[in-house]
Parts: sequence; structure tokens; C-alpha cells
Amino acid sequence: MKNMKYFLLAAVFAGLLPILNAQEKIIVPGDNLVIEGIPALPASLAEEVKTYNESRSASLADWHPKTGEMIITTRFGNHNQLHYVKMQGGARTQLTFFDEPVGNAVFEPLNGSYFLFTKDRGGDEFSQIYRFDMAGKTITLLTDGKRSQNGGIRWNRDGNLIAYASTKRNGKDRDIYVMNPLHPADDRLAVENNGGGWSVADWSADGKKLLLQEGISVNESRIWLADLESGSKTRLLPTEDERTTFRPIGFTATDKGIYLTTNRENEFNRLAYLDLSTNKVTYLSDRISWDVGGATMSDDRTKLAFTTNENGLSKLYVLNTQNQQYQPIDAVPTGLIGSLRWSGDSGSLGFSLSNYASSSDVYEFKLATAELIRWTESESGGMDLSQLQEPKLITWTSFDGLPISGYLYEAPKHFAGKRPVIISIHGGPEGQSRPGFIGRNNYFLNELGISIIYPNIRGSSGYGKTFLDLDNGMKREESIKDIGALLEWIATQPGLDAERVMVTGGSYGGYATLAVAYHYADKIRCAVNIVGISNFNTFLKNTEPYRRDLRRVEYGDERDPAMAAFFEQISPLNHAHNMRKPMFIVQGANDPRVPASEAIQMKEKIKEAGGTVWFLMANDEGHGFRKKNNADFQFYATIAFIKEYLLK
Repeated sequence: MKNMKYFLLAAVFAGLLPILNAQEKIIVPGDNLVIEGIPALPASLAEEVKTYNESRSASLADWHPKTGEMIITTRFGNHNQLHYVKMQGGARTQLTFFDEPVGNAVFEPLNGSYFLFTKDRGGDEFSQIYRFDMAGKTITLLTDGKRSQNGGIRWNRDGNLIAYASTKRNGKDRDIYVMNPLHPADDRLAVENNGGGWSVADWSADGKKLLLQEGISVNESRIWLADLESGSKTRLLPTEDERTTFRPIGFTATDKGIYLTTNRENEFNRLAYLDLSTNKVTYLSDRISWDVGGATMSDDRTKLAFTTNENGLSKLYVLNTQNQQYQPIDAVPTGLIGSLRWSGDSGSLGFSLSNYASSSDVYEFKLATAELIRWTESESGGMDLSQLQEPKLITWTSFDGLPISGYLYEAPKHFAGKRPVIISIHGGPEGQSRPGFIGRNNYFLNELGISIIYPNIRGSSGYGKTFLDLDNGMKREESIKDIGALLEWIATQPGLDAERVMVTGGSYGGYATLAVAYHYADKIRCAVNIVGISNFNTFLKNTEPYRRDLRRVEYGDERDPAMAAFFEQISPLNHAHNMRKPMFIVQGANDPRVPASEAIQMKEKIKEAGGTVWFLMANDEGHGFRKKNNADFQFYATIAFIKEYLLK
């Protein structure tokens, strides 16, 4: 018993268990949390939701190039760290033990004697590159460790140099650097750029050129070829500015051409091939009328794997680069696929797979035998997955006749009568709600009998470039009207209760939540805004410089007086007096995307207007809560808010 006492105390101080006050039986928040308006939360709540808080997931980081073993990311404790798995179903050996999440890793591609990974501090997204030596388990910081973003690592084919993107020159422009990870002092600026949307796609076979992408917006990107000796760049596609996407995948084995995706002459991003000698583009996936998303080439460059996004679900294909023909991989179950990685021998594909009834796990597909192998089986934490129902694809008609779709997760049928509804709006705004595993949110379905709708309002990706552009600039509030039409649709559904609706969302979805809260205050009960924009003028002024121009393309340029006036007109901050229903605001203090000032000013305005507002800010988080102890407290508070304002 004495040892158990010390174990529990250690777990509390490590942030792995809620701190409970034995006399008052309440959950005591950590010192890192700033709280206003939230009442004391009963300790019984932590026990009530425990089975929904303990599920885990796993994602593939990289294969060892020689042994075929894997590095994965999974949570053990308070946040995601890197783990090593030697075989399918094998034990997970933890490699990193930081107080901050670690989300990716890439092996030195020849012998796998070390790998590189990135990590930030407190969610500030100023990620630094580190080297982890496998023999001694030592970790070395390779980049400047200052207020800069570093990442997008690409190895040359000799396996001794990396190219990566960094904002360290001026904090605004994302330049390309070249480094030998074993000699980081020789790090050098290779290509100087203007703008924050640059990344490295590949190295040429001779190591003298880099294939670069310049991102302008979700519907406009360019491909460049950079000469490492001179530092000069040549634009490949498009040759002149046009509002089209061109996203490089990689060179062929002999550098005679490159593979890419593009939405030129089509609503969707298609797989294509550019012949560098003739500049001819050949479209390869014409038979697929959906976006080609993730794509990666095998090390021997004889094969290319890609996924498509078919109404939110993933489909996996493999293309033979010798004849440009592709085949679907039908052995992979329906779900969401991510983290595509070829094994070092180019014989297997590794990836992460999830669906509505299963969190993400790591799989291998062997091409020679068409065998699908599951490497990890993440714990559900005691959650009863048998109750989960497949989400339904729903559609409704908006104010202008445009059809809008989303996914409805229904409460179990044993709940009688019309069910309360949570509308959860994705961020981006170019994101997409897809029918995946919703983790702890299953509590709202299974235990509280609340149905959840995840809409894909205009401006969402996955439905073509025309749909993607429908909310840009001064069309911003037309996307909010899509939610207004959804509220009307809910009122026509016999199983849904239009008198009990809550709206929530994060980032841009947080802005949409705030906008719905004042436009449709009479049709909702309450709202939860997570890291949301409250005024586009102040947001664009205070977001990090490397993001500002990229966001102006989507939202509009606040330096234009007409645009600035429009932003003031639609600003939720200026309509706080119309937010007549309770609001819960959640924010990370270190958020580089939507600064904490957006949440704080919104909270103060609602208070001045006499409204009800709960406020939660974590001083060690950024754009959303990644640490389990913080996410747990947010969940407890959200449940209390829902019970008080949606269900009563």
C-alpha cells in the first residue's frame, strides 16, 4: 500500500492523473491552467468518463532501412512520443521521454544508425531538428534552438545530407538549408526564398538540384527546380501565374521527369507526370473523379503509392512507374489512411489506418503476396466499441440552392425521443470532416445520447476547387449560412431535437462557432469556441509573420480599407451583445496561428455585454491541447458545460 501511495503521488505530479481534493471531492486544475467562470468539477466526473479518456492510437513514423523494424508515435503517459517496434504485434519500446509531444521521425536511409525528429516547446510550433543515435540513445540538437520553424526533412540519395525548410533567417520567409546531420556546424543556407509556403520535395540523383514547392494557397501552388551550386531557382509549373495547384512528389530514378498532383483542367487533384525534356504533362489518374492526396515513391523509384479521398474515405493505389499503370489495393479495409511509407527494400507499404470504430493503428501491405499485416493494436481504454454506429452521409440545401454534406454520428437507438445535437465545424477553413474515429467524443453519443453532426460547409476540401473557393474574401459569411440551413434541416428530422443544439469548432471552426452564436442565437442553446478567430483584422495583425500572406489569400487582405471594413462588419467581437447563449472559450497561450489575444478579447467583450462565458487557457499549449492532462480537464469542463446548458 505504501508503494501504491507513492506511485499515485508520482502520477499526479507527472500530470497523468487529475488532482483530486479528498475533502471537497473536486478536480483541482493544474497551475498551468487559467480558468474563469468554470464551476468546481466533481471528482466523480473523472471516474465517470475514464473509459473514454484512456484510448490510444499509433501512427507510422518510419521504417528502419535495413531491418524492416519501425518507429511509431503513440502516447504512453501524457503525450505522444517515439517508440520502436521490431515485429508485427511486437512490444513497443519507448525511445523519447520529453515533456513535450514528439510527432515524427526519419531514419538515416543507408544504415539506420540514427534518425532525425522535430519537437517544439509548449505548442509554439517553433520546431527544432534533433538527431537520435541508435547505439548510445543520445540526442543532439541540430538547429538553432531559437524562435524559428525547422522541418520538412528530405535526404539526398547518398544518405549523407538533408535539405530542410527554416524561417530562421528573418522569422517570415521559409528558406532551404542543407546540412550533414553528423556535422551540424556546416549547416548552410542553400536557397533564399520570399514567403512562408516553401518546402522540399526531393533531391536529384546527382545531388545538385532540389525539387521545391511554393505554396500560395490551398488552390494555388508552384513547382521549382533549385540549383544548389548557384542557389538559383527555375519555375517548372506553372510557367506563369495561374490559380492552379501543382504539388511535386519526386523525380524518376534518372531525373528524366517528375511525378506531381495538379488540379489544372479539372476540379480535382490528379496524379500526373512531367517530362522534363519536353515539358509535357501527362495525367495518370483520369479514371478517378476524386482528389489524389498522399503520395510517395519507393526508394528504387519503380513504384508510387497514392491515396484518394473519396467522399471522405481513403482508397489506396500503387502505380508502376515503368508503364504508368496503377492498381487499387483492395485488401485494405474501408477507413482513413495516412503516413504512407515504403520499406527500405521497396517491397512493402507501411501506413496508418483508422475508421469510425477503431483508432489509428499501423499496418503493412506486402506487394509480393498481397498480404495485409497489422503491426499495432492500440488499446480502447475500456470503451465499448460495439455500440458505435457507422456515421451517415447526410446532405441539405443551403440558402442559394447549393447542396452541402456532412456526417451524422447518431446516438444509440436505446435513447428514446428526439436527441440533442452537437454541430462540430472543422478548421482550415480548407479542412474536411471525414468519417473517422472520434475518440472521447463517443461519450456524448453513448452516455449522454447526443447525436453529432460534422458538416463540410462551402470552402471545405475534397469536393473540387470550385467548392473550395466559395467562401473566400467577402463571401465569408455564406459558409455561415450553410450552418443556418443545417439548423433548418435539423428541425425537419424526426430523430433530432432542434430545441437542443450546441455548436462547436476549432481554429477557423472556432470563428464559425462565434459567427453562428450571434447570427443564429435563437436556434442554439450554447457554443464552445476552441482557438477561434474573433476578428480577422486583429488576427492577421498578430498571427506569426510566416503565415500572414498565406492567410490573406484565403481570408482577404486587411491592408485594403474595403476588406478591413468588411472584417469589422462580420467580426464576432463586434457582435458580442447578440451572443445571448452561454459560451465556452478554450485557448492555448502559445498559439502561433490564432494568438491568445483573439480568445481573451472575445471573452472580455461577452462579459461586458452581460453574457455567460466560461474560459479555459493552458499556458503550456498552442493551437489546441496536445497534452493529456490538459485535454482531460478540457473534456471534464466541456461535459459540465453541456450538462448545464444543452441538456437541462
